[in-house]
Amino acid sequence: MRPFIGCSSVACALAGLLFMQQAAGAQTPGQEKRQAPASGATKLKEILESNVKAEWEAFKNRNKQTYSDLLADDFAAVEDDNEGMRKKSVAVSEVDNSVVNNFHLFALTVIPLSADAALVTYEITLEFPPKAQVRFKRVLVSEVWVRRNGQWKERYYQETHVR
Repeated sequence: MRPFIGCSSVACALAGLLFMQQAAGAQTPGQEKRQAPASGATKLKEILESNVKAEWEAFKNRNKQTYSDLLADDFAAVEDDNEGMRKKSVAVSEVDNSVVNNFHLFALTVIPLSADAALVTYEITLEFPPKAQVRFKRVLVSEVWVRRNGQWKERYYQETHVR
């Protein structure tokens, strides 16, 4: 008899929780769902995803000016090459030596930190020329983007090699 009482108690509790969730989710006529935060977050993600893609396109196409324009003046980067932190000037000069043929972004997320700062994370697979010693490279990337004078600029870049 005890197992039956225990099961019926659990069933009643679950039914009660389900009823409470439905009641909490119900809206009275004329009530509108608030979507401003979601649409603001969506717009921010679209802006920063576009900037990340533009950044990699500029690197791929060896366009130093476009790449430089996306970086904050106090930009700093740490790559997986064991060369330590680099400033904007060093990062921009690396564009001339780019051998990136293509790139594939995956799982980009944007986490707002404030009205003028966001953390962007993603995985990227870099594709190199067919005759290159290393053909593909996957890295996990974390970037901090800041809004300065109305424009989003990348302030910090960190990558970690994925095997």
